[in-house]
Amino acid sequence: MRTFKFKMCLFGDGGVGKTTLINRYISGKYNEDFQMTIGVDFYTKHIQIEDATISLQIWDFAGENQFKNLLPNYVIGASGGIFMFDISRFSSLLHFEDWINVLSKAPDYQKDYLPILIVGGKSDLENIGKRVIEKEYAQEYGKKFNTFDFIECSSKTGENVEEVFHLIGQKMLDLATQ
Repeated sequence: MRTFKFKMCLFGDGGVGKTTLINRYISGKYNEDFQMTIGVDFYTKHIQIEDATISLQIWDFAGENQFKNLLPNYVIGASGGIFMFDISRFSSLLHFEDWINVLSKAPDYQKDYLPILIVGGKSDLENIGKRVIEKEYAQEYGKKFNTFDFIECSSKTGENVEEVFHLIGQKMLDLATQ
């Protein structure tokens, strides 16, 4: 059995559901009453992918502008990233380029390829007519920035929550074992 430790960063605008996604993933429960992340929070979960045991270190970055300057220092040593946006807030997807510009200030950012998964959160809002970003648009937008994949999820219903972390975990494992 192979063992790995991967650091991954979860970033995106405030209020898109980053902390709710992580907590749904870690605990299996939905709680919409989370407080705004101040700076950065850190979580760990052990997962199994293929014949590998992975210690997944998840770094949850606050999405408010006053905390963005922290991101370059915390992304050092990351093996992957998740950019999350809210399917009901167009600006949250368009800010992806701003986030990439912040990431690029990390001292070791250009050293290696950092795989980034784009995640459209709050997919359950489609059922009540609040979707403003179509899946195809988000996929194409992400391709402009060399993201490796796109998925939508709902922390409320649990749809694709496990798959989000499996996708990024699989990508980091593939890159580590090439």
